[in-house]
Amino acid sequence: LLLYPTTDPRPAMGAKASLIRGKDRAVEVWKARSKACGDGEPKAYVLEFCGNGTRAEDITWFVAERWRDWPIEVWCMNTPGYGGSPGPARLKSIAPAALLCYDTIRAQAPDRPIFLEGNSLGTTSALYLASQRPTPGLILQNPPPLRRLILQKYGWWNLWLIALPVAYQVPWELNATDTAPHVTAPACFLLADEDEVIPPYYHDVVVHAYAGPKTIINLPYATHSSPVDGPSEKKVRQWIGQLWAKTLPATRPADEAQSRP
Repeated sequence: LLLYPTTDPRPAMGAKASLIRGKDRAVEVWKARSKACGDGEPKAYVLEFCGNGTRAEDITWFVAERWRDWPIEVWCMNTPGYGGSPGPARLKSIAPAALLCYDTIRAQAPDRPIFLEGNSLGTTSALYLASQRPTPGLILQNPPPLRRLILQKYGWWNLWLIALPVAYQVPWELNATDTAPHVTAPACFLLADEDEVIPPYYHDVVVHAYAGPKTIINLPYATHSSPVDGPSEKKVRQWIGQLWAKTLPATRPADEAQSRP
C-alpha cells in the first residue's frame, strides 16, 4: 500500500550503476562524481535516498551537480524492488539495504566523510543511518513521520481498518520520530510550503523531533514534487559550503581555489 516499485529502463545522465552485495542481500546504487572531483579521488561521499516516486537514475546527476564545487562521489540507492535492486519491495528491507550502502562506502574509504541526503520516504533511511553511523551532516527534503502520517491523514477514509495495521507494520527504523531524536549532526531541512502528500504540519513533527542543529529552508509555493531551484537551491549550496568548511577545512571549494593564484 505504501511502495510503488518501478523497473523500467531510464536515462541516467552519465551516472553509472553498480550492484553491491552483502551476506544476504544485494542493492543497486548509481554513482557520479562532482565536477570538482573529476577523475581524482573524492574527498567525501554523498549517500542519497530517493522518494517513493523517484529512482536513482533520475537524480544521481542532479545531486552531483548540487555538490559540483566540492570533490565528492555520489552514491544513490535504488530501494529494493526498484530499478535494478532485487526485490521484493518491502518496508522491512529498506533500512538493511541503506546500511549495506553506507558500510560498503566505509569499507572502501574508511577515512572519508559520508554526507547523507534524502527526499520524502528517503529521509527515513537517512535519519536511520545518522542514528546508527557517523555523518557530518544531512539534507532532508519533505520528511514524513510515517506512522503518524498514515494514521492521521489517511486513516479517516477507511475508518482506520487499513491504516492501523499498515501504520504498525512500519519498522521503527523508518519512523522518523523514533530516529530523529538520536541524530545530533547538523541538518538542512527543505520544506515545501504546499506539500499535498506530506502536509507541512507533518514536516514540523520531524523537525521538532530532530536533536541536532537545524537549518530550515522553506520552498515557497512548492508542492511535494517541485524541484529545488533558484534562491532556494542557492541557500542549500551555501549551507553545504559552511558544512564543508567545518568538516574538511583544508579542502577549498573549486570556485574559490580557482580564483586564487
